Amino acid sequence: MTKQRKKLRGTVEKIIPPLTPGEPDKAQIHIKEADHLYQEIRIENALQDEKGQKVSLKPGADVDVVIEADSSATMTKAEGLKSDNSKAIR
Repeated sequence: MTKQRKKLRGTVEKIIPPLTPGEPDKAQIHIKEADHLYQEIRIENALQDEKGQKVSLKPGADVDVVIEADSSATMTKAEGLKSDNSKAIR
């Protein structure tokens, strides 16, 4: 099954220390292309490099945010217009 994908550019705004010791930091990422109220997301700042080493993001880092879905979970714009719009978020 093929995947449908959209890539958005983001910038790490800041690193937020954990509230509880032992928990990972959070990276706050600003996504300029998102709606105004949804431009910031927070993720665990725990990644792996290509060698499997634990790494973390730095403030100011440019990142890609990728949205990916199976083809079965997507529809064409024409299908969306024909479908029942009562399920849409308003």
